Amino acid sequence: MPKVHQEIHFNAPPAKIYRALMDSAEHAKFTSAAASIGSEPGSAWSAHDGKISGRQVELIDGTRIVQTWRAGNWPEGTHSIVRFELSKDGDGTKVVLDHDAVTEEQVPHLESGWTKMYWDPLRKHLEG
Repeated sequence: MPKVHQEIHFNAPPAKIYRALMDSAEHAKFTSAAASIGSEPGSAWSAHDGKISGRQVELIDGTRIVQTWRAGNWPEGTHSIVRFELSKDGDGTKVVLDHDAVTEEQVPHLESGWTKMYWDPLRKHLEG
């Protein structure tokens, strides 16, 4: 099955990246959209004003986030898996994203969407 794989470097420590992805208020700041993010495995999360949602699968503070992930416009019952791996990289952080269980048709949209909706605004937020 196709997947999206991206590796991004940020000039911020892993704890700061983790917090931006996992704290509802921080997430809303960098995406400019409402977020409600549960902090325990099994808890629900949503972002981008509810346009994406899922459940937390595995959370290792500052290191790993694994979530089920679903866009609101996907067919009912369709879910994917998103994995963020954060590691120290020089003075910053390397983020490895793997977005699995997607269709071939979704890959181009998701590849550009991660950059436009997450990586570019997060970089701007961290540098501002």
